[in-house]
Formats: sequence, C-alpha cells, structure tokens
Amino acid sequence: MKVYGITNCNTVKKALDWLKANNVAYEFHDFKKLGISAEKLSEWDKKAGYEKFMNKQGLTWKQLDPAVKESIKTKDDALQLLQQKTSMIKRPVIEKGDLLFFGFDEGVYEKELK
Repeated sequence: MKVYGITNCNTVKKALDWLKANNVAYEFHDFKKLGISAEKLSEWDKKAGYEKFMNKQGLTWKQLDPAVKESIKTKDDALQLLQQKTSMIKRPVIEKGDLLFFGFDEGVYEKELK
C-alpha cells in the first residue's frame, strides 16, 4: 500500500496515525520532496476523475491568480497544474491494489484497509 501526501498536512497526519495505530503497513510518498509524475496523475484521473482529487477548497487554489484559475479548461490543464502545485491534491491519496482513496475517512479505512 502506498500513501501520498505532505508531512505537515493535518489530514495526512491523522491518516498516518490511524494506519500506525491499526498496524497497517504502508510506503509514504512525500509530494513536496518527490513531486508526482504526469503518469501517476493520469492514472488517478482514469480511475477516479481529476475532479475527485483536485482540491479547490484549499489555500493553494484560493491564492492562485484568477487568470490561472480561468485557464483550467480541460483535464490536461488541470493535471498539469496539479503536477506543478502538488499541495492542490486532496490528501492523503492511498493506493492499495485497485483501490484508490482521497482524504481521511475513518469508516472507509476501517472497512477497506484493516
């Protein structure tokens, strides 16, 4: 299982604490240090649709220049922006086999990850 996120994100911290408390093994991929490939974003888009993991509620989106926001007209535009601004990806992202989760939901974790 692989967990993607950034270490100073409170939601990622909650998720990692839950995984540790429940003895769930995982590998951590830090967006800030390692970035994210266009291929991985495309893979997630094919499985879930980029709208599911593009966080428009967060500070990064809100601080974008309005012209940049307006320029996001296609999936490719969105994925390119997400690759440049990884903090706009809803976190954490968890991959486990064919399963893909965005964010922290204890009920889903309980059901799918234990």
